[in-house]
Amino acid sequence: MTWHVLGAGSLGTLWAARLARAGIPVSLILRNHERLAAYQAAGGLSLIEGGKCSQYAVPAELPDSDTPIRRLLLACKAYDAESAVADLAPRLGEGAELLLLQNGLGSQQAVAQRLPGRRCLFASSTEGAFRQADFQVVFAGHGHTWLGDPENPQPPAWLDELQRAGIAHQWTADILMRLWRKLALNCAINPLTVLYDCRNGDLRQHPAEVTELCAELGELLQRCGQPAAADDLHDEVLRVIGATAANYSSMHQDVTQGRRTEITYLLGYACAAAQRHDLQLPHLSYLQQRLLDHLHERGLPLN
Repeated sequence: MTWHVLGAGSLGTLWAARLARAGIPVSLILRNHERLAAYQAAGGLSLIEGGKCSQYAVPAELPDSDTPIRRLLLACKAYDAESAVADLAPRLGEGAELLLLQNGLGSQQAVAQRLPGRRCLFASSTEGAFRQADFQVVFAGHGHTWLGDPENPQPPAWLDELQRAGIAHQWTADILMRLWRKLALNCAINPLTVLYDCRNGDLRQHPAEVTELCAELGELLQRCGQPAAADDLHDEVLRVIGATAANYSSMHQDVTQGRRTEITYLLGYACAAAQRHDLQLPHLSYLQQRLLDHLHERGLPLN
């Protein structure tokens, strides 16, 4: 069965290239004729790993192609996910499977609600990759991907294909815990790197602020029924800051390059959850307002 991949960013390109390398059928879905022409001019996907570049002539198509989609990797930004599947809905027959590789929370549930009768699996990944150019991805750090389905604990039959493709993964019955944990990590790190215009490691100069945020995020996780995601959160945040000290967070990169951020699905989702539970988290609320003010000053979208 063909893997259709929508989202030619770093992770979508990384997955597509590795699937193709393993001889597994894969097809890219590109948003318009201009992108399709640019891809054809590039000659395929390039994967750079360990300093070696390999190119894969992965087929590509447009969203309005009439080919049915039975398995879709949705690797676009969280704010594009719902509209993307709306465009593809006529091609997603009953029983189609979607693997949702979005940051934060909220977009996955919106996609699942829009597509009754299709199976939506959620994913959380720690793999490191960045685009060196269009359709050219550098595999920067081997990580791990957790997969799960909140509605069905039975793993899909195609996990062996990920194994063949060299995609380190694990099926989990509690994918929401993984996603909440990653949400909390992102909320404790990413907004501060934007506000202080710094690399992750520079947050070690703001220990009190990081500690306060971790305490409130832990309280939120407990109230939202995710106590396991709250365990040792502060220690984990400090570990990530140290391990990625030289890196700029994804949100920092978005702001620096004048792109829309995923604030709604990260800090926005956390603050909205706190409001639903009548939970007062003053440091988190203040962080959200500071970040919104910063985005407004730069002329960037606030959602």
